[in-house]
Order: sequence, then C-alpha cells, then structure tokens
Amino acid sequence: MPLSQFHPIIQEWFQSRFQGPTEAQTAGWPAIAKGQHTLISAPTGSGKTLAAFLTCIDQLVRKGITEELPDATQVVYVSPLKALSNDIKKNLATPLDEISALAQERGTPLPEIRTGVRTGDTTPSERAKMAKRPPHILITTPESLYILLTSESGRRGLKEVKTLILDEIHAVADDKRGSHLSLSVERLCELAEGPVARIGLSATQRPIEEVARFLVGNPEIDADGKPNCLIVETGRARIVDLAIQLPQLEMGPIASHELWGETLDAITKLVMGHRTTLVFVNTRRLVERVSHQLSERMGDDAVVAHHGSLSKATRLAAEEKLKNGEVKVCVATASLELGIDIGDVELVCQIGSPRSIGLLLQRIGRSGHTVGGTPKGRLYPLTRDELVECAALARGIDQGNLDRLKIPPWPLDVLGQQMVAACSAEEWGEDSLFNLCRKAYPYRDLPREKFDEVVDVLSQGFAPRQGRNGALLHRDG
Repeated sequence: MPLSQFHPIIQEWFQSRFQGPTEAQTAGWPAIAKGQHTLISAPTGSGKTLAAFLTCIDQLVRKGITEELPDATQVVYVSPLKALSNDIKKNLATPLDEISALAQERGTPLPEIRTGVRTGDTTPSERAKMAKRPPHILITTPESLYILLTSESGRRGLKEVKTLILDEIHAVADDKRGSHLSLSVERLCELAEGPVARIGLSATQRPIEEVARFLVGNPEIDADGKPNCLIVETGRARIVDLAIQLPQLEMGPIASHELWGETLDAITKLVMGHRTTLVFVNTRRLVERVSHQLSERMGDDAVVAHHGSLSKATRLAAEEKLKNGEVKVCVATASLELGIDIGDVELVCQIGSPRSIGLLLQRIGRSGHTVGGTPKGRLYPLTRDELVECAALARGIDQGNLDRLKIPPWPLDVLGQQMVAACSAEEWGEDSLFNLCRKAYPYRDLPREKFDEVVDVLSQGFAPRQGRNGALLHRDG
C-alpha cells in the first residue's frame, strides 16, 4: 500500500481526509521517498501538490520526533506566480496544524514545522524574521529565489536544502524566465551541502521527456538523451466540455463596439446560470475594461478583477471572495490560470484566442477543479482571425493534440545577469562558472567562446545608446 511508507500519524491524518491516494500520488510517493528526481505530469485536480509535499512533511515529522529540527530550510517550493505561493502557504497550514494536533492526541508532540513565503509581496519585517529563523519549508518564486541566492542571509538559510519542488514547471520552461530559473536551480544545488532531490509538477506536455530534462539538468541526462528521473503521467484522456460561442453580428478584422456589447451580454446571460465563473482575457487592460462593463450589467458586488498589477490586498480579497462563492464572476489574466485554490468554479469563459492549446487547457481546467471533475469552457472569438484560431485550438483538443515544448537555447542576456549575481556572492574561477552554467539544461550546448564574450563585456563595460555602463565583473588576471 502506498500509505505504508508514511509515519502512522501521517497515515491516520490522510485516511481521515481522503478516500484514498490518487494515481499521481500512488506512482510518485515511492520515488520521492527514495530521493529520486521525479516529474509528475497530470491535469489540474489530480493531487499533484500533495504528491510532492506529503513525503517532505513525513520526513520533517520523523526528524522532529527523533531529533531537533534544524533552524534551516529543508524544502524549497518554487511557483511561477505570487498568488500561487500565497495559496500554497494557506493550503499547507491546515494539514500541518491537523497533523500536529493529531500527534498531540496520540501522545507524540511535534515541534513546530515552520513555513514561510518569500515573494515580491513579502514585507521587510517578514524578510528579516525569515533571515533570523528560516522556515523549514520555503515557498517562493523564481525571481525571489534568485535574490535569496545572492544575499548572504539567504544563502546561509539554503545550505541544508534537501528537496526542491518546481510547481507548474511547464509554465516557465519554454521562455527566458525558465532559462533564468534553471541557472538558479544549479546555483542552489551547488550551494547545498548535500544532494537535492528535484520534484517537478506539470500539466500534460509533449514531449514530457523534455520537461524532465529541463528539471534534472544536463549532468543527469545520459548519452541517449534519457533523463535520470521518474516520469509519472496520468489523466491524459480527461473529458473537457468545450464550445465556441459565435455572435449574431458579422465578424471583421477588428472587434466593433457593438460586437463587444453582444459578447458581454452573452457572457452575462451564461454567468447567471452558473454559481461561479472565471472570465479570462489576454491583457491587464482588458481585465479592467471587461470587469467594469460586466459590473454595469450585473452589479459591482457580483464582479471582481484579478491581475498582477493589483495590490496584494486586492488580489487576496478577490481570491477569497471567489473561493467563498461571494461573487458570480472574476475577470483575470494569467494570474489565475495556474493551480490556485479558488473554490468550485463551474464555468470558464475565454474572450479572444489564448493562442495555445496548453494555455487553453490550463484555463479551462480551473473549472471542475476536483478529482474526477469535468472542466467546462466557452470560447468567445472577437474577430475572424480569432475565430480561425479558436476553431483550430478546439479541434486540437478534441484530437488530443498538444503544443510542442521548445526551450530557448542559451540566452546570453539571462546568462550575464546570473553570472554577475553569482560573482557578487562569492569568487568564481572562469572554468568552474562555465561548468556550472552548462549544467542547466538550456545552456547544455553553450559554446565556450560565447561564455568568454559575455565575461569580456561584463568585465570591460559596454556602451548602450546613451552614456556608458561600467564593468560589472572584476576579472583577476
């Protein structure tokens, strides 16, 4: 039985909360317990997060029972969104509190297992508190991890990391943000005093082996390109209720004011027949416009907006109202497309083309966000071009197709930024730094001459359009 590997207290807690492990959990737990690199690829609502975290919690519980927990971070969880980081913190608090209470009842008191969030929303006082007493489980973003690896206090707290969890890894792997993260991961593993097990959580992707290679890094890939990583794939054939909604007005090359009005009227009518609806648009500007116009039709109390430029308090308030069913509709951009707990969303509407099968599936998957739930989505194209794109996306989903993942090869601007950060924290020999960078999968084929050119530019300075930037690195010898 998969649960037999856990401490009895963990087993009892899990059985009191769930009917049984999901497929992703059953397949992933044994490898994670052995410290093996593991990639879990499964749809939203399949229990991926608990598949990654429960073994980590079990290890902390066992250590806390037999010895004192160290004042150092043991687990680093990286999320691409600040909102998802805050959500994970809240979702971890409940099981940790319940496990602690259960242990107390069973006469096995546990020391406090501390969790902490370090993102752009973290206040200076909270950062200072974490520096003095690091959390055992650190929840952060790629950018904040990069900052921690450059600061003295951050590096001190990360030296004992045992497990690294990269959530929604597919959302960053195919762009420069992913290249930046891959270098931060290698810097973290270089800093850690022992081996670091890497756990990746991903939506369904093709080829999934490419995501695994991105996760484990170049040294963990054999001559045939096979990554040293257990790949768990589940739920590929999930049923999706998807339809394209067409306006009565004729579409043109741009969306007319009248067509916008008809589209929003149609969405309003559909929303009123569902308990909670998410409306996705492609820009923050459109979030404000659509939320305002839906508020005029439904009332201010029925609509909230959510995007990354809003204040932390405004975002959290919108998420809480959505989760509690206090609003009918939330208009959002990418800020809510990943695995944030927003309650029982019944319907997802997409205005315009999302231009990606994976992105569309991710957004539709915010509805029916339960094990065995059926996602329900409606597409609202506004132009002829968007209609063609939406039709192609719907057909691709119907045929089970996915976008092919393409990881950009060794972006040099990202490389330069990470090199400066690494050298600001400690001295590096050029050969050692080059070898470290080549461990990151996007930089596996980085030519030595390109690396040397970046070093030359950073150590000699360079001339932008106006003025001149001085040297950012000191080259000794």
